[in-house]
Amino acid sequence: MELREFAERVLFGTSLEDKLRAPGAVTDERPGLALGAPMSPGRPTELGFKPAAAAGRASEFPGIHRLEKTEERGRLLHFFCNHELLATELMALVLLRFPEAPAAFRRGVFETLKDEQIHAQLYVDRMRECGLHFGELPVSGYFWRAVSPMTNPLDFVAGLSLTFEQANLDYARQFSQAFAAVGDGLTAELLDRIYRDEIAHVAHGLKWFRRWKEPGLSDWEAYCRQLRFPLSPSRAKGGLLNVDGRRAAGLDAGFIDELNVHAQSKGRTPTVWVFNPLAEGFISVGPGFTPVKAQAELVRDLGNLPQFLARQEDVLLISRRPSVGFLSGLKQVGFPLPEYVEFDAAGLPAESPLRARKLGGFRPWAWGPDSVKLLESCFRQMTTCPLIPEDCFNPAMAALYSKAWSANFLRRALPQFADCTWLCSALEVGVAVTSLELALAEIAAIRARGHFRVVVKAAHGLAGQGMIRLWEPEILESQRRWIAAAVTGGREVVVEPWLDRVADFSVHFEREKVGLKLRGYAGLNNDDRGQYESNCVGGDHGRKPPGPVVAALGKAGVVPIQLARLYVELGRLLEVELKTSRYLGPIGLDAFVYRTATGETRLKPIVEMNPRYTMGRLTLELMARVCPGSRGRFRLVRRMQAQRAGHADFRSYARELAERAAVRMEGEPVPRIREGAVVLNDPGQAIGYLAVLEVERAH
Repeated sequence: MELREFAERVLFGTSLEDKLRAPGAVTDERPGLALGAPMSPGRPTELGFKPAAAAGRASEFPGIHRLEKTEERGRLLHFFCNHELLATELMALVLLRFPEAPAAFRRGVFETLKDEQIHAQLYVDRMRECGLHFGELPVSGYFWRAVSPMTNPLDFVAGLSLTFEQANLDYARQFSQAFAAVGDGLTAELLDRIYRDEIAHVAHGLKWFRRWKEPGLSDWEAYCRQLRFPLSPSRAKGGLLNVDGRRAAGLDAGFIDELNVHAQSKGRTPTVWVFNPLAEGFISVGPGFTPVKAQAELVRDLGNLPQFLARQEDVLLISRRPSVGFLSGLKQVGFPLPEYVEFDAAGLPAESPLRARKLGGFRPWAWGPDSVKLLESCFRQMTTCPLIPEDCFNPAMAALYSKAWSANFLRRALPQFADCTWLCSALEVGVAVTSLELALAEIAAIRARGHFRVVVKAAHGLAGQGMIRLWEPEILESQRRWIAAAVTGGREVVVEPWLDRVADFSVHFEREKVGLKLRGYAGLNNDDRGQYESNCVGGDHGRKPPGPVVAALGKAGVVPIQLARLYVELGRLLEVELKTSRYLGPIGLDAFVYRTATGETRLKPIVEMNPRYTMGRLTLELMARVCPGSRGRFRLVRRMQAQRAGHADFRSYARELAERAAVRMEGEPVPRIREGAVVLNDPGQAIGYLAVLEVERAH
């Protein structure tokens, strides 16, 4: 039999017997003309490709925990059998599609095809013993749709050998062990045989891939370039990466390491995330806003932090992808990895594949002029309806960022809580002014009431900056100049008394279409200059504020349930105010407990509102990876702090931290962090800031 005749029978045959019948002796003397790919291979009626929705429901793995049921084993074998049949059909197609391919390649494909026929028949026989006939369930044509458009043999070895067959190194090994665990030795042996064959199949594809790939590229670089969407390296692995099988197939360590940390959605439309913590600067100054050195370092160093907010396989826009070694460490301690897409100062490159993909939504750290500019080129790709910039950011949303807005809201809300004598009064709430004269008058009024120390804040200050403290008996000329500059052009500053803080904390909401949802509380620590240092979260962070806050207010007779009711009511009032802005997303309220001049304890329930993600909200989300009964602290380590601790760079600091506070995991089936420290951004790339999560057992 000629190889072409055999391939035609496999590809176009309409009976399973034709497709799986061994060919006997085969020659390849008349390969014939190149054949175009049909829309689908020939198949028996019961094995025709079903619509995606129907096929998807039937194609889901039953799951390892259900394999003790005979019918569930049959369903899984049905799933695997269709994959083997698809592989035989695609191999037949490559023989017909590229008759001019090297004879040795065609012979190797032929030998592999015969293995796949055997695999499919073994599955058919075994599932029949489980009470199921091949074709009783809907089957998917995804493999065919993904690989059949190939334009050259390199597409084939990349798409089938190095993607779907490589993934079977994981699935065959994992499910062989799972079947053995439930006492099904026959199926375990079948899968182990297939696993060993797949190693040879991947090796065959790898040999030709290396021969045909672009010279000078690593295997990984060439592989990523060769795949066409929707295929991605994510399809080349299962749930547990089988390193030994890949080494046996000849894949190098660099390829395996890259594959281990690679992530891309396999079907769910991803949400796009980006870290832009300087939105207030662009809102206040406009497009001409230029970050100072420390701000630029913060944006660059911490660009990956939104990955701890994202779902697995979401997309994170980042200026530089973290190193493979760092990402491997995060994965080892239970953090899922997103897909990293790089952008530069000009934004998302015109050739970026992201511009052509369907997207589920956008989640910048903050909506503002900067994030709209970066993401706008992808707005039309929303799966629901295209976005317009005004949906994401508008003047009403811009107003929410102002400290003046927060002060005015608190002043309006306080009369609703007249019976809460443990709250601040309107006299402790900041006053917004737009001129030096008004600022000086308000300062004088505050001091006349007995508050000698005063703070003046720019309405759109950034991370503890944009504020001055008036401690001196008389206002200095330099302070006058600062205030005058801050109110230039009608901008506002907020003047308020400096209060003797006892405990700072933050309250976090998510505004959804149905309203505000409370997400939890986090302790907040700032340095003497008001710059952020850390957030602390306990195991009960979803129900009540941190212990120091509860303890301090307890001296005033306040119990946690009263605080909870306060913020529920404040959330209701806030929701009314937010409706006109159309804002949806995270809301963080900074607050603190303070001591009056007479020693009484009071609460200032809102210092400022942040309509964006904050480090406090990030800390709450990180706690999802922490064991119940442990507490966490998120902190930023500055370069100078690491140097003072005796470290030349952040690499050295991170190594010492890993030795001193090794991570310990507990729990089943998904282990979580019980104690230890995790560095959250790449210490090999960080220049000015290192983010660290520290976990300890609660006492």
